[in-house]
Amino acid sequence: MRSEFDTELEERLVRYAAIDSQSDASSVTSPSTDIQLNMSRLLVDELQMMGAQDVVLTDYGVVLATIPATVEGAPIMGWCAHVDTAPQFNATGVKPVVHRGYNGGGITFADAPELKLSPENSPYLSEKQGEDIITASGLTLLGGDDKAGVAIAMTAARHLLENPDIKHGAIRLAFTPDEEIGRGVDARLPADLGVDFAYTFDGGKPGEIEFETFSADGAVIKIKGVSAHPGFAKGKMVNALHLASKIIMTLPQVTMTPDTTEGLDGFIHVGALDGTSTEAEITLILRDFEREGLTAKGDLLRQICAVVAATEPRAEIICEITPQYRNMRYWLEQDMTPVDLVRAAVCDAGMEPASIPIRGGTDGSRLTEMGVPCPNVFTGMQEIHGPLEWISVQDMALATQVAIALAKRAAT
Repeated sequence: MRSEFDTELEERLVRYAAIDSQSDASSVTSPSTDIQLNMSRLLVDELQMMGAQDVVLTDYGVVLATIPATVEGAPIMGWCAHVDTAPQFNATGVKPVVHRGYNGGGITFADAPELKLSPENSPYLSEKQGEDIITASGLTLLGGDDKAGVAIAMTAARHLLENPDIKHGAIRLAFTPDEEIGRGVDARLPADLGVDFAYTFDGGKPGEIEFETFSADGAVIKIKGVSAHPGFAKGKMVNALHLASKIIMTLPQVTMTPDTTEGLDGFIHVGALDGTSTEAEITLILRDFEREGLTAKGDLLRQICAVVAATEPRAEIICEITPQYRNMRYWLEQDMTPVDLVRAAVCDAGMEPASIPIRGGTDGSRLTEMGVPCPNVFTGMQEIHGPLEWISVQDMALATQVAIALAKRAAT
C-alpha cells in the first residue's frame, strides 16, 4: 500500500542517485572530491525553496539548515545523512531504475544482463512483493547509501514545514561529505550543528535502530627497499614489493579477515597495495567492537612488521596506525534517552524496534564521541556498495514516518 510519501521519496532518490558524488580516500582536500558539492548545492537550493531557515553550505562541505520549532521548550534534535557514495565500486553515471510492484522473482539489469537480483542472493527481497524497488542499471552501485537517508530527511523536513500544526522542537539538518572514507565529521560540526542529540539515517531494514558500531583504526605500512639494476642486482637489491607480500601473507588468512568474520568478530583488512620494487605502501583498516580488541590488532600488525623487518635489515618498514572512530555504545550506554526515544518512534510507526551492532561505522560514531549522542536509524538500503544494491520505496516511507514521530515525541 502506497503512503503519502512514496512518490516524493522515489523522485528524490532517483534525482539524487543520478548525481555523481563519490568520495576519494587518496585525496587530501576537504571535501575529498568537488563533485560532492554538486549534490550539496542542490540540497541548499531545495531547502531554501521549501522554506527551511539558516541554510548554509559550510567551508568544510556540510549543508546545515533548521526546521523552526512549533512549540517552546523542546530539545533541539539533529537529522544527519551523507551525500557521498562509496569508493569501493563504480559510482559514475548512475542510472536509477524503478521496478514497480515487484513480482517476487528475479530482477535483471539493462546494462549488465549477466546480473540478477533475487531472493536467493538477497533474502530480504522475498518480503517485498508488491512494493516498488529501486536499483541501478547494473554497471554502478545505486548510492542509496546514503542518498536514501538524504531523501528521507528532506521529505520529513518538507512535511513538517508544510504542516506547522504538528508540534515539534527545532530540528537541525546536516548533510555531510566524505562519510564513506571516515572524514564526514569536521571538528567544527558539533558546535555548528548545535543540537542536544541527533540521528543518522543510514541503516538497513525497517525497525533497526543501532547504537553500537565498530571501533576503527586505519593503518599504513610504508616499505623502503634498495634499488638496483635488475641485471646486476644480486646481493644489492631489496625488493619492497616482496617484503610487502611477506607482511600480507603473515597476517591471519583463515581468521580475522572480513570474509571469515561475522557478528561481534573484528578483523584486519588489507585494502590496497601500491608501489614499486623500491618503495611500497600497504593500506589497511582495523576493526573491533571493543577497545582492547582493536589495540590487540594494532599490536599484531606492528609485530608482523617488526618480524619481516628483522629478515632484511637493509630495508625500512614503518607502520603508522591512526584512530578513525570508536564504538558509540561507550557513550550512549551512559544515557540511553535518544535510543529510547527512537525506539518509541518506531513503535509509533507500527514496527518492532530491533538493535544489532553495526559491522561498520556512521558519522554518528564520531558525533557521539565528540559529545553529540547520535544513534543510527534504518532507511531500507540493501546490498550496498555493489551493483546489486536496492531499496524499497515503502521502506523509505516507514523511515520518514519514524522521523516525523521522533519530532512529535521529542516535543512531548
